[in-house]
Amino acid sequence: MRVKKTIKLVVIIQSLVLLTNIISFEFFINLQIAFLSSFFIIAGSAYAYKKMIKEQVELENRDEKRDILDEIEDPYELYEDIEIDNRPIDELDIKAIVKEEKKKIKILNIKDIKKGSRAGVSLFRVVPYLFLVLGFIALKNNELLDISIYLPSLLVGIVAGYFFAKEL
Repeated sequence: MRVKKTIKLVVIIQSLVLLTNIISFEFFINLQIAFLSSFFIIAGSAYAYKKMIKEQVELENRDEKRDILDEIEDPYELYEDIEIDNRPIDELDIKAIVKEEKKKIKILNIKDIKKGSRAGVSLFRVVPYLFLVLGFIALKNNELLDISIYLPSLLVGIVAGYFFAKEL
C-alpha cells in the first residue's frame, strides 16, 4: 500500500517535471537530470543497504548484543571480564603481556575490507553516481547547464528518493 503511494508520488513529480518543458527545454532538462540522478542515488543506496542486511541476517552473522543496561553502564566495554594480575611489577613478564595484547588487536584483512565495502561498491550505488557525473558533463558540454536550476532540483530527487527508500 505504501509502495503504491510512493510510486504515485514519483509519477506525479515526473508529470510536473514534464510540464516544465513548457517553460523551456533548458529548465526541463536540468530538472530532469538532477531529479533522476539524485532519486536513483538515494533509492539505489537504500536498496543496496537493505539487500546487504538481508544477506547478513540470512547468514546469521550477527554479533551477540549486550543488554541495554550493560551498554549504558559500560558503553566502550572497558569493564569486560579482565583478568588482573596483582603481582608486583618487577615479577611481571612485560614481553609476554605485550605479545598477548598484540594478539588481541584485530588486523585489517581482505575479508573484512570486502565485507565492509560490499554495499559501497554495489552496482545500485555506482550506476546512479555515474549517471549524475555523466549527466552533469553532458549538460555542461551542450551548454545547457544552469546551476540555479540544477542544484535545487537535486533536492527534489533527494526528497522523492527518501520517501521511496522509506517504503523499502
